[in-house]
Amino acid sequence: MHSHEQSKKEHKEAQNEEHISQNNAQRDLFVVKESEIHNKGVFAACDISKGTKIIEYVGEIISKKEGDDRADEQVEQNKQNPDNGAVYIFELDDEHDIDGNVEYNTAKWINHSCDPNCEIDITNGHIWIISKRDIKRGEELTYNYGYDFDEEENHVCKCGAANCVGFIVHEDSWPKLIELKERLEREKLEKEKNIDEKKE
Repeated sequence: MHSHEQSKKEHKEAQNEEHISQNNAQRDLFVVKESEIHNKGVFAACDISKGTKIIEYVGEIISKKEGDDRADEQVEQNKQNPDNGAVYIFELDDEHDIDGNVEYNTAKWINHSCDPNCEIDITNGHIWIISKRDIKRGEELTYNYGYDFDEEENHVCKCGAANCVGFIVHEDSWPKLIELKERLEREKLEKEKNIDEKKE
């Protein structure tokens, strides 16, 4: 006899199969190819209007604890081989995460940007990447990964945007990050000044 948790997981897995089918129906909107930001990227295969549901983030549905454990493992793998994505774990709801590190999840190739053209919408167990503005054919699709501020040292940003803050963190944390960077720069300059004075 199935437990309540097993039944919920089976229901979510059935939903996931439906999501994969929906992604297949959206494939005319995007193409995967080499990215200047990192490894592979997802690019607009045609002009895309603002507010379009472009692709759904799908994968293995797991518990929060398993999600935390796998995220730590993926960060370590990224340190050993930077070609690997840092983290593919996406928060689905209060009880479950999605591990998007699966072959059928094309959305895992979408890169972070500090000036993204897409955003995330999580509704009724669906994680959609949606265009936040009109996107021209050939543009790389990006969204802000929104990592926590206290994890910034694990996630250096190389998006190349004019407003890039150097780390992959949620935009709400940018003032705190900029303040930290300015403080570290002041400390560095003060240390260099002290060294020069000692030499004299």
